[in-house]
Amino acid sequence: MRYIRYAFLAALAIVLISVALANRELVTLKLLPGDLSVLLGMQETIQLPMFLVIFGGIVAGLLIGFVWEWLREHKHRAEASRRQSEVKQLERELRRVKGQRDKDKDEVLALLDEAG
Repeated sequence: MRYIRYAFLAALAIVLISVALANRELVTLKLLPGDLSVLLGMQETIQLPMFLVIFGGIVAGLLIGFVWEWLREHKHRAEASRRQSEVKQLERELRRVKGQRDKDKDEVLALLDEAG
């Protein structure tokens, strides 16, 4: 399984390097559309190689997806946490009830009841 993972990572690296080599020309990125940037006085542009724009878009999409999924699953994590605390409380109550039940018993019999 480890070799399959290494082969996949090597193939992915080859594909990413070939995309980077094929898209080395510079492109101009603007923060805002032309008319809006003139209106706001923010005519910021930056020149980057095309492969950085492509890889940056992929990374931004992955990060947005991870955050979106984390927010979407919040209710499931909260429910699991609530149930876990409920189970702990019930286990404490069960130990207390067993202790009260077994307080008049012989210690050996109480241990046998606990084990089985």
